[in-house]
Amino acid sequence: MLEELLEEKELEGILFFSPENLRYLSGFTGGEGVLLALKAKRVLLVDFRYLEQAQEEVSGSEVQRLEGGMKGVAQALRRFDLRRVGLEAQGLSLAGYGKLAEEAQGVEFVPLDRDLEALRRRKGPEEVERIRRAVEMAEGALKEVLEMIRPGVKESEVALELEFRMRRLGSEGVAFDPIVASGPRSALPHAKPSLREIREGDVVIVDFGARFDGYCSDETRTFFVGRPEEELRKVYRVVKEAHDRALEAIKPGVPLKEIDRRARDHIKEAGYGDYFGHGTGHGVGLVVHEPPTVNEEAQGEAEVGMVFTVEPGIYLPDRGGVRIEDLVLVTEGGCQVLTGADEGPEIL
Repeated sequence: MLEELLEEKELEGILFFSPENLRYLSGFTGGEGVLLALKAKRVLLVDFRYLEQAQEEVSGSEVQRLEGGMKGVAQALRRFDLRRVGLEAQGLSLAGYGKLAEEAQGVEFVPLDRDLEALRRRKGPEEVERIRRAVEMAEGALKEVLEMIRPGVKESEVALELEFRMRRLGSEGVAFDPIVASGPRSALPHAKPSLREIREGDVVIVDFGARFDGYCSDETRTFFVGRPEEELRKVYRVVKEAHDRALEAIKPGVPLKEIDRRARDHIKEAGYGDYFGHGTGHGVGLVVHEPPTVNEEAQGEAEVGMVFTVEPGIYLPDRGGVRIEDLVLVTEGGCQVLTGADEGPEIL
């Protein structure tokens, strides 16, 4: 893919900066570095802190010591006599670009954004297996903390215990900070766990993910503590139906925005369209939010090997919200749900 992009854009090399692409392209798991992809070779540039680690981890790329930050990157470009170089646009800050351009005068830089989206869009069998392992750890941890979701327990206590259990089961860390939101706070799609105590009749949203060998999981479950108000029970049914309609639509060749439309239209028809304000899904892999996106503006079609979430939700301000999120793998015949598909509201 990189060789084709180099030729298509008439580039002599591409510079990568994001940790996820450095890991994907070279195997390097350190926090900082720069990968220079040329037509005939790849060169990983790392400073003294990561040199030994890179030499142990990397295969298929030459490892060189980087000194002086962007000055050292510019020196590498001159060593290879490069004049037209692509940049991983989303991996480099504006300040970083300014410094690089200052140090590498005479080099034409071509920003690459959507051009690189295809790089990790489809997952191979080994990648899928790593995601499955992350799912197992996350779901095992959730089972262990379910008894904590009861009146009198703080959201923050549940989140802390969930993270601890994921790590104890082997997770490298969390894919993202867990969301535990109860009562009216469950209407906040990305609420941070607070000191609020769970109460009888609450809806509780738990959004969580583990990480195994660099790969993430991501899923959301909605629980009822006792019996919530009747409309929130109705909302759960609508969200579950929208979720299932999106799953039924997934197969190779189906436009990604059509998958979003199936869920969104159902929620609109039920009268809750104004309360579903985010996309239906996003890709998951080395990063918990990566291509493809599944929303109203999504480009492209579902392809075999894509892994993305299906997560419709309805959020009623000051009352509560419901989100059901599963992780799916696109297969030749449709899709396979990688997470524990939600069969109905769990009353705790």
